[in-house]
Amino acid sequence: MQRSQWISVLTGFVAVILGVGYLILVQILDWRGGEMLPAPVDLSFLF
Repeated sequence: MQRSQWISVLTGFVAVILGVGYLILVQILDWRGGEMLPAPVDLSFLF
């Protein structure tokens, strides 16, 4: 394999690891429970 092929394989592997890590993090945060509330909307700073 050429050097550029190794770099693309390594980059793809890192992207997959980051993607799986993100999904695991989201699952852990979701598993903790608690009601999902939207952020409060406060427009008083505009007036």
